Amino acid sequence: MPLGRTWQVVAGSAATGLVVAVGLVAAVGPWSGGQRTAERSFAAARDARAAGQRPAHHAAPAYGSAPAAAPVLAAAGGGTAPTAAALDRRLDPLMAAYGMGPVRTGAVVDVTSGRVLYDHKDGTATTPASTTKLATATAALGLLGPDARLTTTVVSTGKGRIVLVGGGDPTLDLTQLAADTAAALKSRGTTAVHLGYDTSLYSGPDLHPIGHNENLAPVTALMADEGRLDGSTSGPATRAWDPAATAAADFAALLAKHGITVQGPPVPGSGKGGTQLAVHQSAPLSDLVEQMLTYSDNDLAEALARQVARASGQPASFAGGARAIRTALTRYGIPLPGASFHDGSGLDHDDALAPITLARILALAASPAHPELRPILTGIPVAGFTGTLSTRLKNTAAAGLVHAKTGTLTGTNTMAGTVVTPSGRILAFSFMTQGTTDAAAAEAALDGLAAALA
Repeated sequence: MPLGRTWQVVAGSAATGLVVAVGLVAAVGPWSGGQRTAERSFAAARDARAAGQRPAHHAAPAYGSAPAAAPVLAAAGGGTAPTAAALDRRLDPLMAAYGMGPVRTGAVVDVTSGRVLYDHKDGTATTPASTTKLATATAALGLLGPDARLTTTVVSTGKGRIVLVGGGDPTLDLTQLAADTAAALKSRGTTAVHLGYDTSLYSGPDLHPIGHNENLAPVTALMADEGRLDGSTSGPATRAWDPAATAAADFAALLAKHGITVQGPPVPGSGKGGTQLAVHQSAPLSDLVEQMLTYSDNDLAEALARQVARASGQPASFAGGARAIRTALTRYGIPLPGASFHDGSGLDHDDALAPITLARILALAASPAHPELRPILTGIPVAGFTGTLSTRLKNTAAAGLVHAKTGTLTGTNTMAGTVVTPSGRILAFSFMTQGTTDAAAAEAALDGLAAALA
């Protein structure tokens, strides 16, 4: 079907899904870190009612084979799913569009029944880029639970000696932690200290194979504001070469403002066996996952991969995180044909996932049996509204209908998400292309495929 005709189909038949999807987005505002609190609560409450339970978003994780999932983003999911033949007629011409590159794959799954409605080499694994974060999110939520928090502490290890102990929170704001530490020290009659900092929570190299760059700070258990040096909160930015040392120096400066003198420069050290003076906890994991997916936050992705590794008994390293993510997905019964994990962010070109893997992850996240995965659906960007999709499909009939995680590396463009059909049916999809030489054309082609589903 020509792309122009696709827009006509969407515009002519999307009323139900558009009203619901846009209404949910509007209900949340104003935005805070990309969280769609209203949508998340709506979905959890309805799932609980359907199961005859009291509403509770943060249910305990439960592993098992992937069940047939129920729709959570539309007001009613009882509509008729499109037939496989209809999707073949609609999507096959778009898969051949200019911009899709020499290698193109795709999958569409009916969320309600779990049936595969469209298969274009859906078991062929290729570079997923940032759609890898869907796998990282699934593993983190499944193993740690949506209520988990990352804890940074300050401990006393002797008279006049304190250690800032990293807990793996890349979003750490040191301001309150410094104030609390200063108050605790003064209550003990201490106004001068030597400061150490402990990064022992992680192991292995801290530099990603892509090297030092603006997309990811060196991965260390202690950093503040993701090692950003320009005051930004998302996207590429100038990063500290040694985020832990920078965070410790900033912490020392904040202590000075509260009347605590730090004698000498901060030095690496161990906080083991120390007495706790102050503690800082991150936002709940559900919020961190939503932020990671909305803004494609690589620092959060790598931090969560290491938390998954620790929860799995693996080394908290790139390799340990990769192994742990695979294991977690396997426990959920998600198919992994040809899968290869090397990091949690998808920045590594050697990562490989098949479209069916990504589509099944999204269908599982919509299942009432797995409310712990709901932040995946509430975190993925909304076309024309939020995150990495805020400018894509904007001012089109597909805006608000397409919720998807995007992925972009040189020669690689991917998109995986959900759409609301005209009847209110939810479809999970994944489209991937490799070898593209025109990134803008590839994005347009992927947008066209997602819009056609709607």
